[in-house]
Amino acid sequence: MIHSPAASPPRGSLLVLKPIARGLPAAPPRVVQAVPGILALMLTLAASRAWSSLRPGWLALEGRLAVPNSPVEAPALSPAFTPEVQAWTPEILHWSQEQGLDPSLVAVVMQIESCGSDRAVSRSGARGLFQVMPFHFRAEEAPFDPETNARRGLSYLAEALRLSGGRVDLALAGYNAGHSAIFLPPAEWPDETQRYVYWGAGILADITAGRIPSPRLEEWLRAGGAGLCAAALATPVAR
Repeated sequence: MIHSPAASPPRGSLLVLKPIARGLPAAPPRVVQAVPGILALMLTLAASRAWSSLRPGWLALEGRLAVPNSPVEAPALSPAFTPEVQAWTPEILHWSQEQGLDPSLVAVVMQIESCGSDRAVSRSGARGLFQVMPFHFRAEEAPFDPETNARRGLSYLAEALRLSGGRVDLALAGYNAGHSAIFLPPAEWPDETQRYVYWGAGILADITAGRIPSPRLEEWLRAGGAGLCAAALATPVAR
């Protein structure tokens, strides 16, 4: 709380002098009249000195409570992800917050879908960073635009996670094969979807456990992921 200086008391409230003999003037001498003002000035100075002595302690407390002026360092993705995915860290954090998703899950999907290539096109026609099928886009939208691709792809992933009751393995299956796969036994998933869940859920488990490097990610790279990442390096990023 900031204290204001003490207010001056009303004139004459501290000292009232009455004539002691007939013939004396009703008003006290000028020196006596000045006494209340002098007392008020003394009280003000005393309060000011007291506040000055308290101010350093207040500043210390204020420093502990105040928001720091220096910017807070943004969290980073696990270094287990390949450099091509790490390059998208600011966008991944932003998109994750927009969709209410775990940034590591978003990074896993980008890793195994495109390895960070915003120009990637699959044999089935899926496009961009999150390999979104053309029918998910409006006619006026640009599928390869990173923001558009992320918005369409990650909203589909978020819905898959909701339908699966938060189960990441089922959500990944729904992202790869369509939401109907969420309600099928894993044995009935297509082979591609079973591999997709094996890679995605395994990499996320490694990241969550803090395993660096991720054994499952290294296995994915050896199984063909390295070629996807080489193509991503060879393709300029359109940002």
